[in-house]
Amino acid sequence: MRTPSFLLGFCGGAGLVLSALVSTACGTSVEIPSPSPSSSVEAGAVNGPDSGSSDASGPVTVGPAAKIPKPTGTCPAIVAGDVTFSPAGAPPRKVKLELDSAAASKKGPLLLYWHATGSSPAEAAYTLGASQAAFTSAGGVVAVPYADPSAGQFEWFIVNQSPKLDDFLVADEVVACLAEAGRIDTNRVHATGMSAGGLQTTALGFFRASYVASVATFSGGLPAGFDPPTQGSENKLAAFIFYGGATDSVFGVDFAAASDRYRSTLRAAGHFTAICDHGKGHSIPRDAAPSIVEFFAAHPFGVSPSPYASGLPSSFPSYCKL
Repeated sequence: MRTPSFLLGFCGGAGLVLSALVSTACGTSVEIPSPSPSSSVEAGAVNGPDSGSSDASGPVTVGPAAKIPKPTGTCPAIVAGDVTFSPAGAPPRKVKLELDSAAASKKGPLLLYWHATGSSPAEAAYTLGASQAAFTSAGGVVAVPYADPSAGQFEWFIVNQSPKLDDFLVADEVVACLAEAGRIDTNRVHATGMSAGGLQTTALGFFRASYVASVATFSGGLPAGFDPPTQGSENKLAAFIFYGGATDSVFGVDFAAASDRYRSTLRAAGHFTAICDHGKGHSIPRDAAPSIVEFFAAHPFGVSPSPYASGLPSSFPSYCKL
């Protein structure tokens, strides 16, 4: 069986990745602005994990609602398949939407998926497996941006030390248009991705803290020297951090160290994290999807404390820990 190309995806050489992230984070080459907030935000229902699925106890409260941006272009029809979004300030971008039109009235969560270098939007279906159908049948939407070929050697602009904000603007437009269409629960915007997509997911969680509720990273995290600012500290984003052990190193980028630094940085700022060493190198663990979907369901925007504060559900992979 041929190994899927994205399992070999490379997020960048060490020097390139570090200089790219340092320059953007420190503001020497680009300022990442906050998205324009909507004048009204509808808070979605808060659904925790199924009864008995966690050892957690105690009250769970939700803070301020997510600040959802307004559309800056003409929103497309929200249908399954490749849909083109046209944010102001960036070229139109194709985004693959996975959704169940029969479940539109359920107003479910949104998952923004960022794929690895050398991969494609089909990676999302590979990563989620059977969990994707369960997610969309419950009203969820999976949105997978196509990479702009002009981004550079690696899939997303921030990994290439580019001053362009296009990937963030595309994310804003997807969120804004789906919210305007009444298609998503605005307190349930999540993100995940692998390798270059894992770094993009990490960056999105910091730069779009105004609406990203929780994230899951596969071989992403914070390489040394990347200290990104956040849009606001009011949202204690939850992070589910996966890496592949000591062999998860590509072109000098140590993703085990980057994942551990990411976890330490978040924990020091009061965010909830869980970390998972699946031990399979630079790859996507196929057994992770059900727990990721459940993790997102348990961590809408502003939830505090985490319902998993006392322990992860027993159904989660045994290699995951607090």
